[in-house]
Amino acid sequence: MSLPARADGDGIAFDVLVSPRASKPRLGPVHGDRIKIAVTAPPVDGEANAAVIELVARALGVPRAAVTIAAGAASRRKTVKVRGVGVDALAGAVT
Repeated sequence: MSLPARADGDGIAFDVLVSPRASKPRLGPVHGDRIKIAVTAPPVDGEANAAVIELVARALGVPRAAVTIAAGAASRRKTVKVRGVGVDALAGAVT
């Protein structure tokens, strides 16, 4: 499986497609050129963005402060940056 992730400074960046109001949170599978992320939070007042950050941080074993949404804060299509990990860590976390 080829992940749509790239090295970015001291970490990685990858594009995601967010599905808010899902029945359970999930990181993966790869959907086209993006990683699909399902979160239970609604897309209101940044709740879904916070849930994306929490899910990615937990899956990769990094603090929430290491995860940022670099682009697409108001969209289902986002670019996520994570400091302190490599592409291999993401490959192990995507289901």
